Amino acid sequence: MRPSPGEVLHFSEDPTITGFAPHVAATARKETAYVWAVDAERAPGYWFPRQCPRVMAWTTGTTIAADAAHVIGPGGGSRVHAVEYGWLDRIRTTSVFAYRLPAGPFEPLGEPEPHAHVSTQVVRPLGPPERVGDLLALHDEAGIQLRVLPRLQEFWAAVVDSTLGFGGIRLRNAAGTPPFT
Repeated sequence: MRPSPGEVLHFSEDPTITGFAPHVAATARKETAYVWAVDAERAPGYWFPRQCPRVMAWTTGTTIAADAAHVIGPGGGSRVHAVEYGWLDRIRTTSVFAYRLPAGPFEPLGEPEPHAHVSTQVVRPLGPPERVGDLLALHDEAGIQLRVLPRLQEFWAAVVDSTLGFGGIRLRNAAGTPPFT
């Protein structure tokens, strides 16, 4: 599930949304109200239940081969996502929907590379939401390794200490201690 040219996606477990109004996210670092969406490159990070903590890592043009071998490891591909065992049943059973939105009102957000696209305008979907489908199968079809771990903290530490591109979503929901830094 990826956007077509001229589109961005918003993922949700709610299939009844008819319009997206800008709001300040509970975890926002800025007080600006936005509508949030992602492009094709970032879409796989949202093939999860909304509250599921996940760590993602991928190779970039500056990734050192030893880092890729250490973090991504054998099994092929240039990207790995990690979740905790406690979320596996929800990943299998949660229905996630993708809303296709016009890219025009959105601007990239994040430096040095954008991690999202935001709009300060109300945005209407281009059509009804689409059920994303089998979240595990999406990873397989995209060639993304999906790693299931008891805890994410050690994997996060390895990723952050590497030359790979990385992201973490909903890490505050991860089990165990110490907390993420």
